[in-house]
Amino acid sequence: MAQTSNPALFINGQWQTGNGTAFSAENPANGDTVWQGHSASNDDVNAAIIAARNAFPAWAQRDLNERIEILERFACLLGEHKEELARTISIDAGKPHWESLTEVGAMTGKIAISIKAYHERTGTRHGDAPGGGQAILRHKPHGVVAVFGPYNFPGHLPNGHIVPALLAGNCVVFKPSELTPLVAEATVKLWERAGLPNGVLNLVQGERDTGAALAEHPGIDGLFFTGSVPTGSHLHRAFAGQLGKILALELGGNNPLVIWDAADLDAVAHHTVMSAFITAGQRCTCARRLIVPMGAKGDAMIAAIDAYAGKLIVSAPDHDPEPFMGPVISNRAADSLIAAQAKLVASGAKIIREMTRPDAARPLLTPGLIDVTNVKNRTDEELFGPILQIIRVDRFDDAILEANNTRFGLAAGLLSDNAKLWQRFIHESRAGIVNWNKPLTGASSAAPFGGIGDSGNHRPSAYYAADYCAWPVATLQTDKLIAPESAPKGVRP
Repeated sequence: MAQTSNPALFINGQWQTGNGTAFSAENPANGDTVWQGHSASNDDVNAAIIAARNAFPAWAQRDLNERIEILERFACLLGEHKEELARTISIDAGKPHWESLTEVGAMTGKIAISIKAYHERTGTRHGDAPGGGQAILRHKPHGVVAVFGPYNFPGHLPNGHIVPALLAGNCVVFKPSELTPLVAEATVKLWERAGLPNGVLNLVQGERDTGAALAEHPGIDGLFFTGSVPTGSHLHRAFAGQLGKILALELGGNNPLVIWDAADLDAVAHHTVMSAFITAGQRCTCARRLIVPMGAKGDAMIAAIDAYAGKLIVSAPDHDPEPFMGPVISNRAADSLIAAQAKLVASGAKIIREMTRPDAARPLLTPGLIDVTNVKNRTDEELFGPILQIIRVDRFDDAILEANNTRFGLAAGLLSDNAKLWQRFIHESRAGIVNWNKPLTGASSAAPFGGIGDSGNHRPSAYYAADYCAWPVATLQTDKLIAPESAPKGVRP
């Protein structure tokens, strides 16, 4: 059933109707319209930024403990409404309920993690200054920051920017993905109930035009984005020459998972499937390339993974029994993935397990395994869905070379019983997240999250989000002005 969200914008503490074009969002599992409203126009975006700017001085100067108190009330509300919010995530993004619950749990846990990170990585430090007095390190918020949210984690990922930004004293204008507006609306309503002052957090819904109006507005002091490489590259170009604005980009990856000298085939199968197919392959840390040895050992690994993948239940979130994988986000995304598979086959790839689309009307895709070893000039692209490309190599040296053969550098992993191989892999791999005998998708919010190359711009989020939410101010001070006892050299008495 469609939910009409008018008013759909939250500006200066008031819910308002957008003055832009009408748009809607659908449940990817069944095609039902779940949200409809009007996008924010340029004037609406401008009003949101003005509201944030006006709210900024008081919010930045508010006692830190008072800001923490509001954040902790938000965490309590997340806990009280976890079932409701998880259902909203399932409806909006197509995730199974069990996975949506884990997302709400991550949102709740982000509060305590952000507070700890703020104190450890920013906050205020005191020490002795050279020649007497004090050396003090303070951190100040940037001002008004824009947060762009993705569709694959419509609650958790924007929350990972918003929480540390508010904690540091910034005010936020939040633009969620147009594919998942319902989760953003539900989350902002919880922030409203938590007692945020008017203008501190503003919500502007909309499509590309709304995003462009926000990103290009001269009134923002920074932009925090999690999403696709093309959009991140566009933002990077748009911010060129604007030295006073901070841009934090967490983008995708063509992530390698190497399996070598691994005896437990059940573990190999489980960890590979969890790396490649959780969230229907729609995690930026998902394994995209599986690198295994030639010969019987590699054959056995692939057979075990194939058998495990065949056991996965792929269905709508409300299916009984509950599925492991729901749909990808849209029919457009499903069409693109099926076309990518066909292109690989036309280029010489061999299908091990075909990624299929049981219902042509819906974007439900079964997991796919495809051997691309013999494909010449393989394209280095992120296929954001449940398709895993297999590459066979003769030596571990070749496995490392293949793993690093990408313009990205987000995640890489090794499944192996050989500690010496791990020591080589951790030193020679080029990625910001490197796991050993753990799924690639097992990233921790208590650690930095980000990568190198086209996977970002060296501003990792998660625990290190505190770093880009505030800027350091170094001070030497003493409470009394005192002349030195003697003149410096070169000065006559």
